[in-house]
Amino acid sequence: MENKRKASMRSTSMGDFIPSQQKRPRGGDWEEDGPSQFEEELAFLDEVEAEVALEMKEAQLSSDAIPLGKLFSSVHNPKWQRPLPPKINPKEEGLCFQQVELDYYVGSHISGFPGCTQGSVPVLRMFGVTAAGNSICCHIHGFAPYFYVPAPPGFQVENLSEFQRELNIAVIRDMRSNKDGLNQVVLAVEICKKQNMYGFHGPHLLSFLKITMALPRLIAPAKRLLEQGLRCGTLGTHNFQAFEANIDFEIRFMVDRDIVGCNWIELLAGKYRLRQEESAGESNKENLRKVSLCQLEADVAWMDFISHPPEGEWQRIAPLRVLSFDIECAGRKGIFPEPEKDPVIQIANMVLRQGEKDPFVRNVFTLQNCAPIVGSQVLCFPKEDELLKTWAEFIRTVDPDIITGYNIQNFDLPYLLTRAQTLKVIPFPFLGRILSRKSVIRDSSFQSKQMGRRENKVINLEGRAQFDLLQVLLRDYKLRSYTLNAVSYHFLQEQKEDVQHSIITDLQNGSDQSRRRLAVYCLKDAYLPLRLLEKLMCVINYMEMARVTGVPLGYLLARGQQIKVVSQLLRQAMKQNLVMPVVKTEGGEDYAGATVIEPLKGYYDVPIATLDFSSLYPSIMMAHNLCYTTLLQQGAVERYGLSPEQFIRTPTGDHFVKSSVRKGLLPEILENLLAARKRAKLELKQETDPFKRQVLDGRQLALKVSANSVYGFTGAQVGKLPCLEISQSVTGFGRQMIEKTKQLVESKYTIANGYSADAKVIYGDTDSVMCRLGVESVAETMEIGREAAAWVSSHFIPPIKLEFEKVYFPYLLINKKRYAGLYFSSNSDMHDKMDCKGIETVRRDNCPLVANLINTCLQKLLIDRDPSGAVTHAKEVISDLLCNRVDISQLVITKELTRTADEYAGRQAHVELAERMRRRDPGSAPNLGDRVPYVIISAAKGVAAYMKSEDPIYVLENNLPIDTQYYLEQQLAKPLLRIFEPILGEGKAQNVLLKGEHTRCKTVLTAKVGGLMAFATKRSTCIGCRAVLNHHGAVCKFCLDHQSELYQKEVTHLSCLEEKFSRLWTQCQRCQGSLHEDVLCTSRDCPIFYMRKKVQKDLDDQELLISRFGPPTW
Repeated sequence: MENKRKASMRSTSMGDFIPSQQKRPRGGDWEEDGPSQFEEELAFLDEVEAEVALEMKEAQLSSDAIPLGKLFSSVHNPKWQRPLPPKINPKEEGLCFQQVELDYYVGSHISGFPGCTQGSVPVLRMFGVTAAGNSICCHIHGFAPYFYVPAPPGFQVENLSEFQRELNIAVIRDMRSNKDGLNQVVLAVEICKKQNMYGFHGPHLLSFLKITMALPRLIAPAKRLLEQGLRCGTLGTHNFQAFEANIDFEIRFMVDRDIVGCNWIELLAGKYRLRQEESAGESNKENLRKVSLCQLEADVAWMDFISHPPEGEWQRIAPLRVLSFDIECAGRKGIFPEPEKDPVIQIANMVLRQGEKDPFVRNVFTLQNCAPIVGSQVLCFPKEDELLKTWAEFIRTVDPDIITGYNIQNFDLPYLLTRAQTLKVIPFPFLGRILSRKSVIRDSSFQSKQMGRRENKVINLEGRAQFDLLQVLLRDYKLRSYTLNAVSYHFLQEQKEDVQHSIITDLQNGSDQSRRRLAVYCLKDAYLPLRLLEKLMCVINYMEMARVTGVPLGYLLARGQQIKVVSQLLRQAMKQNLVMPVVKTEGGEDYAGATVIEPLKGYYDVPIATLDFSSLYPSIMMAHNLCYTTLLQQGAVERYGLSPEQFIRTPTGDHFVKSSVRKGLLPEILENLLAARKRAKLELKQETDPFKRQVLDGRQLALKVSANSVYGFTGAQVGKLPCLEISQSVTGFGRQMIEKTKQLVESKYTIANGYSADAKVIYGDTDSVMCRLGVESVAETMEIGREAAAWVSSHFIPPIKLEFEKVYFPYLLINKKRYAGLYFSSNSDMHDKMDCKGIETVRRDNCPLVANLINTCLQKLLIDRDPSGAVTHAKEVISDLLCNRVDISQLVITKELTRTADEYAGRQAHVELAERMRRRDPGSAPNLGDRVPYVIISAAKGVAAYMKSEDPIYVLENNLPIDTQYYLEQQLAKPLLRIFEPILGEGKAQNVLLKGEHTRCKTVLTAKVGGLMAFATKRSTCIGCRAVLNHHGAVCKFCLDHQSELYQKEVTHLSCLEEKFSRLWTQCQRCQGSLHEDVLCTSRDCPIFYMRKKVQKDLDDQELLISRFGPPTW
């Protein structure tokens, strides 16, 4: 929910730039007595920078290094600018750069370059960076979109002109409006020899028509008209099937020129032109003026440059500029900030060169005066419109290649653009690299099997790759919470202050010291995404994935998995004159998945060996030559006269030719990927440079993921080219191999063959089998496991290989896909970790109490070998739960809001709560894609669970009672029984854990709101005996003699609560980095926050109770 939804939002007004005040007056609510840890880091970065002097060259830049025009005024810091570009003579010198972004636009023909000379033409555009750090925009001319259709029977060269004319007329007639004034939409039609890649068609190539269109958008209507039927003169009317008509224009160009994402491009001397800065009277057809903010701008023909494969020296990465930013807004009380009404008050920025450790630009733009921050430049503005205008100039001057942050796609950038529009800051929206293109906000809906449905904003920033860290994490990691605080703790083991948006306005309206505190908080929110990008190697991994799969970097976050395989498939198909058909995406019939050998459930106190097939599905496809091009469709065996030795029959009854007849495309792709991975891993072992090691590690990971995604592509029923025969054959072979492995292991490793025991396969799943080999030690199990893997592998066709992977000892097998054990992989004397699969320790849809309890029980069972201790611990936790002694942070359940309330089949707890929260405060309510935290509260008997969900903070503030019985029956019971039933037995486990003395004592709180509380009259009770009093005193007349004793007891309890609160407060101060400031954090992912809120409330109640004793009398 708080996808950093900006639980810390931001504010604004209007004015000119004024320097940060140098004096720091004492006093005030927000006075800071000492620097926080993060501020010390900032100061240290300043010292490092001074020592190394990284920016000596950039400091000497002249003010006119970049064409400023109306989009620039003054540069507040020379470090912002890029190094000056060298003077280049295009006739004598080449130009080399790493391309980062690739797109196209519709422009006009330029003389001297190939392509259509009339009307509008598509021009491809690459944005990149040279090795020296200069930005470049390269316009590529002459490439036109095309697709294929099979030539009708009897079609000859003399029919080409008539076919072209008929299609041209049909497409123009079909156009709703011809705004580009096109009269020639079909540029060329030629006959070529190709073959349909779907199915085996023998050695002979067939005649295809290659149809070249004027613009990419014209391919769709041309395809539709050809499918409906087109008259071909004397040959009559034919309905054509289209091939490769659904390929993106950028992918088509990259495939044809063998360009991959983020590779290096070399413009050859004498083959390109450089555009000059705009100056009066100089612009003509020969000397084109620049249209971008890049330092260098070139034009080149589509065949006149070199695309270097990313190998050897061309694996390097240019010094790309990565900007991370964060904004703060000042909202109104109780209302989430709205850009039409609430100002932007601060924007923090960090700029890093890829490959360097520390950001070289660190600044914060603030509205009104702000006290200085050591290690960061503070720019203060009296007016909000000046702040926004200067920040936009900062973006254009720094000229970042990659823009990152946390939730910038759905909050920061849309908020800034809408706010600037509201304030009429005219130059603001030009944030991309193209001078004439405004950045605008569009709504987008993305749906995939992996991620479900997500609604996002899309903002065009031409030439700059947007790398929203939140979107990266949502795509690549499964976490319980996606707030920046939770993510930082998970990956960096450090937390940050999480300031609620309602407090930010108070900080802004305070002094320059309070605004300084907010600025430090904002700077940290900009710094953490950079730290996380480095830690997770996101930029490098995504770049290597773009290089491996051959798609632009921007596609990896905006598109699904299939485009990666399509790109690889087209590249391989092109070499063999194969073309890819366009198939209608319809959900087809399903097929049987992987096999699961029925588990022999139980607790195994002997070592269990795990044998695993290495890259099972890719190796099956390679071993058996499974591919579109080798598939024998009905009647193909007879048609091509194939003998039984020339093809195979798969376990599912499908037929494919052997590699001796035709080597499949998919096996070739997989062989190339796995061979490249082997090379990358070898280079990784030999490499010593840390940055190059990161690049190679990212490359081998990208190669592994790509190889595994090829099978998924064939099985995607709603996809570019689904093939049920391939996918079901792969899983069929997989099932057969698992069964054969079981039979081989159990037949060889027996007492009869001289082994100490009969081996037994106790479980098998997809690509691995778990074997009880009957030996007592882990070392012996490892030795026999390796021997078994090698022996079984010899029974399969290479490259299928069974490997010994690990030993579990002890091992708890609960059910299919649910097990736990101590994991031994290399050292037989010490386990690597406690491995859990499908158990609540790794699931996100349960409350933390379940994960913690199950984890502790498993540790006692597996590590301590103490089943009775595990049972005792489980009973204690159940007792604490029923007696309301469990902290509320342990009871918070989080679920993702994947659809609107109307789209869910049944009513869901988190959906109902989201609707209630929307009614309370629309601004801070969860959106689609957010994870909603909630707890289940007590209600009348029979009320459904979805009606009992409530916001944890609301529960704390209003003392609402938790439905402990729900947590016991619906959350704890099943996971506990699953792990204890194999040990205690089915009936006994339930009786021991869920019934008995520990379940009889219950504590129920009295709510302050809801139900009958609106009609109830509050009465005081005696502190000693709980008798109802007619007055507001402390005790009744019977307990009056013990009043001093009771008073002392309550004061002692107050003292304990104060001590507990003090400890929690100090913990929070340490987390925020300063022991001299108030704690403002409201992080809902932090158990300390809930504990602090609870103790704070208990303290207030206890002080109220003590006040009933009255003032002390002497």
